[in-house]
Amino acid sequence: MPGIKGPSDYSQEPPRHPCLQINSKEPFNAEPPRSALVSSYVTPVDLFYKRNHGPIPVVDDIERYCFDITGLIQTPKKLYMRDVRMLPKYNVTAILQCAGNRRTAMSKTRKVRGVGWDVSAIGNAVWGGAKLADVLEFVGIPKLTSRTQSGGKHVEFVSIDKCKEENGGPYKASIPLIQATNPEADVLLAYEMNGEPLNRDHGYPLRVIVPGVIGARSVKWLDSINILAEECQGFFMQKDYKMFPPSVDWDNINWSTRRPQMDFPVQSVICSLEDVQSIKPGKITISGYAASGGGRGIERVDVSIDGGKTWLEASRFQKTGIPYISDHESSDKWAWVLFEITVDIPHSTEIVAKAVDSAANVQPENVQDIWNLRGILNTSWHRVQVRVGHSNM
Repeated sequence: MPGIKGPSDYSQEPPRHPCLQINSKEPFNAEPPRSALVSSYVTPVDLFYKRNHGPIPVVDDIERYCFDITGLIQTPKKLYMRDVRMLPKYNVTAILQCAGNRRTAMSKTRKVRGVGWDVSAIGNAVWGGAKLADVLEFVGIPKLTSRTQSGGKHVEFVSIDKCKEENGGPYKASIPLIQATNPEADVLLAYEMNGEPLNRDHGYPLRVIVPGVIGARSVKWLDSINILAEECQGFFMQKDYKMFPPSVDWDNINWSTRRPQMDFPVQSVICSLEDVQSIKPGKITISGYAASGGGRGIERVDVSIDGGKTWLEASRFQKTGIPYISDHESSDKWAWVLFEITVDIPHSTEIVAKAVDSAANVQPENVQDIWNLRGILNTSWHRVQVRVGHSNM
């Protein structure tokens, strides 16, 4: 692709913040300390988790950079950055969350395969760019189209990066055409993150942002967009990021029996405490994040200081000075909600958090009930152990 290339080795990696916990060096996968997540509503770029499947692409000539829109459309097009920037710019505040967030905790039940993430494979950013619905309309696909005249029903995004899972080919994923052409879905071709040009780790010069959906569908370093009759047949759509029951293992798995995961379930995590932490007796403030997929708001966050026997409701907030109301137009529907509660902890105990979204979906109590061999979508109650003074648990 003119102007951008996908290296075959890791000799040209960008610099990263020293506080990141590195879960895989090549390809680079890392997350910030959990306490950093609740320090601000919008996650600083340097502290936003890094999820990669190969060496980071290099842009050598931004003026020559372009991407193709091909497939089941009447007139294929080649678009440059100037074409994307000519379209109306939108800012969308949205989280990205890796489907493997909290995989490490799931692996403690039974071992799973995949990068071992703690609780910080998530971040909330303000993404700036053109709506995909406008881009597709620009090339002749009207808004709210579910099928093109040529039979296209899915939009595939192909990256420039190289992955071993694709036998050295590019990362790719797809979403339904009706989602891509719906302006209310806020799918972006983004060139900014938190008001600045994307950095290399996060997809410079252009990436897809699919709000409300697992991060695996928000393809970075865009190389082409293909309009297809069927969903993408790439590895990460067909042989990864699918949800199986606990009874399935690597000896009896049949990938074709499950659909690719899209929306993520309701999730909440305590970020102000580690999984095991010693504290002094008295009042402490418990804080964390909660989020749900599909644009669903957070109706409630419940916190227990006695292992789940009794519950207290935490306060929820997003933007300073604006009360958070679930699914209200004043709220950022694709973003996370931060929660906080101050409690008195006189003795050692287990503190638990669980969230309820606007559709009354609630987190499952036990990780064993949702264990799956790929370790995705661990949304079980988040539990931390606190040890007060020298008392025993």
